[in-house]
Amino acid sequence: MNFDGVLFFPVTPFTPEGAVDTELLKEHISSRLPYGPGGVFPACGTGEFHALSIDEVRTVVAAAVEVVAGQVPVVAGAGGPLGHALAAARAAEEAGADALLVLPPYLVTGPTDGLVAYIEAVAAASSLPVIVYHRGNAKFTAASMARLAANPKVIGFKDGLGDVGLAQEIVSAVKAAGREDFAFFNGLLTAELTQGAYRGLGIPLYSSAAFAMAPEIAKAYYDAYVSGDEERRNALLEGFYAPLVRLRDQTPGFGVSLIKAGLRLGGLPVGSVRPPLVDPTEDQELELKAILARGYELAGRR
Repeated sequence: MNFDGVLFFPVTPFTPEGAVDTELLKEHISSRLPYGPGGVFPACGTGEFHALSIDEVRTVVAAAVEVVAGQVPVVAGAGGPLGHALAAARAAEEAGADALLVLPPYLVTGPTDGLVAYIEAVAAASSLPVIVYHRGNAKFTAASMARLAANPKVIGFKDGLGDVGLAQEIVSAVKAAGREDFAFFNGLLTAELTQGAYRGLGIPLYSSAAFAMAPEIAKAYYDAYVSGDEERRNALLEGFYAPLVRLRDQTPGFGVSLIKAGLRLGGLPVGSVRPPLVDPTEDQELELKAILARGYELAGRR
């Protein structure tokens, strides 16, 4: 499966009554496709997978599949309690997804043999290939990823942990297993801030929540990244991404909340986040508005 471009993680819009707003979701996704995402990842972290029912996962993924219409891969989230993960995998397949991003299991921490079994169980629940999400209580070792790489249905690894030494070991182990087709992603929050380092590990792809909120800025960064324009890349890091991260770190869960707030500021009424996440305060939204204005200026929009 080929991912060529920024990995786009759309939000899940909600109506004032709290239901998934399918038409607004389609508008959100279609408006970002002209900026060339390498893949669309609905019902994942930015899409509040933690707060969606299985029926809502199916609805969100089906809407994404309809809009994307085969232009790029559509990768749906599956994870949490094992029964929920298996049901999400089957729902995503029914909705037409191309692959699954397997999020961590719910709460419990097991040995690596248990994590491998969890991934294999989700992979066996549908015909879809799976990408492993290395984050939180789903901490894989180089040996466990080499075992998973022996399964042709396991096609990728997304690092959300940030242990660069371990990430390097995993990249090397998977390649030593003969999987030259494996996709490696940087999945840290606001991944642009660390992508310069991850590129050196052999992890060239990254997920971008900022792309969902401000595709012009995210595309400007990506273009500078792939062309080697370090001066422009660093200007965007210092002028936009670093201030965004400082604001994000003020409140737990703002990796999603700020993206939705930015979309609302841009005129797309995607609604609030679902509990336990919270929306920014008025002062925080004003700060976000100023950060976005500077980002657009650096990206060339006047």
